[in-house]
Amino acid sequence: MKAKYFLIALLLVSFTAFAQQVNVPKSAKDAFSKLYPKATEVKWDKENQGYEASFKLNGQDMSVILDKDGKVMETETAIETSQLPKGVEKYVMDNYKGFKITGAAKIVNSKGEVTFEAEISKDKVKKDLLFDANGKPDKKDMNKENENEEKEENEKD
Repeated sequence: MKAKYFLIALLLVSFTAFAQQVNVPKSAKDAFSKLYPKATEVKWDKENQGYEASFKLNGQDMSVILDKDGKVMETETAIETSQLPKGVEKYVMDNYKGFKITGAAKIVNSKGEVTFEAEISKDKVKKDLLFDANGKPDKKDMNKENENEEKEENEKD
């Protein structure tokens, strides 16, 4: 009987591991290896039209999104919340009552444009907000946020 449960557990673990594998093109893997030869704890995920490698480099959490040809689409580096641009904390306090900033990142796209991400949370609710280098909310991101909130509300009804 124990063997039967062990076999079922083993199959579930194997299936979960198989389901989470991402088939990353060789060109993307090669480009990543050249860019970050000292990266550790590398994990790959599919991200829209690209492939995201999350990793540690010199003890810092990072990620990079590469297209299928290995071209960098975006890099993201974890930063201290104190490194967010001025105005972000006030914006969160004014617009997300009861939420706290629990994480932050600096994002650089393929054009060299910099945005900042503030992860906010309240109880079990987490949201990611994007800001420009001056601490102004990313309008595209805010529109997407509103669409997601409306969708969640409609799903409740």
